[in-house]
Amino acid sequence: MLNSRTIIRIFGLLLITEGIFMWFSIPVSFIFKEHDPLHFLLSGAITSAVGVVAYFSVRKSPLVLNRRDGYVIVTGGWILFSLFGTLPFLLTGSITGFTDAFFETISGFTTTGASILNNIEELSHGVLFWRSLTQWLGGMGIILLTLIILPFLGIGGMQLFSAEVPSPTPDKLHPHVKDTAKRLWLIYMIFTLSETLLLWAGDMELFDAICHSFTTMATGGYSTKQASIAYWDSPYIHYVITCFMFLAGTNFTLSYFAMHGQFRKIWSNEEFRWYAGFIGGFALLITLGLFFSTGGGMEAAFRNSIFQVVSILTTTGFVTADYLLWTPVLGVLIFILMFFGGSAGSTGGGPKIMRIVILLKNSTQELKRMIHPNAVIPVRLNKNAVAEGVVTNVLAFIAFYGVIAVFSMALLSAMGNDFDTSVGAVAATLGNIGPGIGAVGPSMNYADIHVAGKWFLSFLMLVGRLELFTVLVLFSPLFWRK
Repeated sequence: MLNSRTIIRIFGLLLITEGIFMWFSIPVSFIFKEHDPLHFLLSGAITSAVGVVAYFSVRKSPLVLNRRDGYVIVTGGWILFSLFGTLPFLLTGSITGFTDAFFETISGFTTTGASILNNIEELSHGVLFWRSLTQWLGGMGIILLTLIILPFLGIGGMQLFSAEVPSPTPDKLHPHVKDTAKRLWLIYMIFTLSETLLLWAGDMELFDAICHSFTTMATGGYSTKQASIAYWDSPYIHYVITCFMFLAGTNFTLSYFAMHGQFRKIWSNEEFRWYAGFIGGFALLITLGLFFSTGGGMEAAFRNSIFQVVSILTTTGFVTADYLLWTPVLGVLIFILMFFGGSAGSTGGGPKIMRIVILLKNSTQELKRMIHPNAVIPVRLNKNAVAEGVVTNVLAFIAFYGVIAVFSMALLSAMGNDFDTSVGAVAATLGNIGPGIGAVGPSMNYADIHVAGKWFLSFLMLVGRLELFTVLVLFSPLFWRK
């Protein structure tokens, strides 16, 4: 049975938090002498006021939280954040339609980066800051942020942690979830600050450096420029962002080990070796393909290759080149990368490298079992046997992912989109990547998608960000039975 009063109380806390973050854009608007401060003040006030009413209306009820509540809070929290997050766009007039505003906002919070905007550089600095901030908050997780605050309410946060971070083998840096959340957020902020300073040292203005650091570390891909990172013809900036996209797509537990000098634990991690190997292998193939097909220099070919490979595999979605203009075989390689995702425990979306590795290992082990049917041949990761339950979960996830993707592509095609656009839009939103293929490629956006298509793709972003099961379980009749 759901503890509705506890859920309402936490929803209230989430909205209060979001309202406060909306006010962060007020000083930005003042600095650039723009006319948006009142709009952000009002947006934050409305959001916080609703949160205060919700919180205090049930403040005397007993605080009880179970696993079912966790699923409802995580999914509902993302939807609430996206609904109220439209206010700055609507009140400032940056986006006029609610559908487009919701699409842009949920794309931000889910760190997808799929946009409907054709006039990014005409937006005010305050709006651009809020747009980037939605991704930074969504990158490490809205609920993970509140886990730092939840103990103040007397609520244990493990149910929320497991619902929002549903990787096959979740790692905690501390026995207490609150302390884990603090450590993860500290690493996140250190990386964000470091990238900001490095980009500022290049040709970026400080404002652009901050916004791109927000969206890089969130593997979100929102840019302050219509041309994305291609706006800056600077190898230095391209390589800096590539490095931080790589870090953002790496398990943050390994980053914690690196900061404490435990480098052996990094390379001994099998998922990290596969992650680096996939990036290196695809980057090499595409570099050679670009070098021989374009006739340009090797450095430019390598830079465009490694940037696009890291960006798509980690589901960031920044671009420095239109990969749809490359030879078809290179475009196919990029499309394949859309079904990888970052490491478990990273801000990256997609199926995740760990699931890909377990799937490959289980497939090869199945061949051995056919030869030796009586032998016990477990799947091993990091020299440890992977529990059968985890393997089953991974196989179910991959099966669901494939079924949802195929069904969604067919549905989007039925809405009047061409095949390439349908395939590209589904792969890019379900995988939280942003740019796809067809009419939603890297030099285009989602503005021309039908209204119904935008709402459906918004749903796919949420499903992809919460890794399927957290959302899909809510559609099971068993979930709602007492």
